[in-house]
Amino acid sequence: MSILRDNINQGPKEFRRMMKEEGCFAAGVFNGISAIIAEHSGFKASYLSGSGVAASMGYPDISLTTLSEVVEEARRIVRVTRMPLIVDCDTGFGETINVSRTVRMMEEAGVSAIHLEDQILPKRCGHLDGKELIPVEDMNKKLRSASLSKKIREFTIIARTDARSVEGFDSSVERAREYLKAGADAIFIEALESESEFKEFAKKVKAPLLANMTEFGKSPFLSFNELKSLGYAIVIYPLTAFRAMMKNIQGIYNDLYREGTQKNFMDRLMTRKEFYDIIGYDDYGKEDSELSKIR
Repeated sequence: MSILRDNINQGPKEFRRMMKEEGCFAAGVFNGISAIIAEHSGFKASYLSGSGVAASMGYPDISLTTLSEVVEEARRIVRVTRMPLIVDCDTGFGETINVSRTVRMMEEAGVSAIHLEDQILPKRCGHLDGKELIPVEDMNKKLRSASLSKKIREFTIIARTDARSVEGFDSSVERAREYLKAGADAIFIEALESESEFKEFAKKVKAPLLANMTEFGKSPFLSFNELKSLGYAIVIYPLTAFRAMMKNIQGIYNDLYREGTQKNFMDRLMTRKEFYDIIGYDDYGKEDSELSKIR
């Protein structure tokens, strides 16, 4: 494989195809190398969470990151993988006109889909209590702006509703239906609390649906295939790898500081060869040699 020529992101059209046919099983990634590892593991789609971007910078997920910061992280991921990328755009980084700019910048970065949520600022993690929602009409304005601002027809606008935890299940259904009328291409229903709720929501909302299988939240663990059979076209795992990384880094730092050397835990480290194989180190060298022959 030629890194520079073959590693072209498949983009919005491939995401639409995947969503319609086999379903979108999206690994949560947080930078370029995590996305490369996910792709090497077999994943065909990826998801960049707002929490992952914020946490990588040392911040909590309370709308502290900016549009440009999230766009740049998305751009880095798209550059080095073929997987369509879904990006968490929180509340759109502002009001209606800001949402329009968000869509255009994400399209230009090569992103395949974004989701916008109906919380007020500062937003909270979808599986925490204390959330507040904006009025339906305000969310509809954002979604109409997003839909009208698209330059790529297949670019997917996903509307996320946090209504289940705030206003109840029936309200989440009604909000989802309104958001589809306003121009959303798919619905992200956050923090459902049982398998039966996932099933009932899919029966009542006829659209491509996204399920969030985050850890330590309100939703039960259901497999990708289980959710697909219930009617969910997209399943995301936002922070699974990030949490594992933090746990392992913490252990390594603790041991290194205590022992003063890494020689006793070399088996817990990726080797130089393994690392170079993942990032395609030799491929870049071959590419350079080929390009050097051009006169």
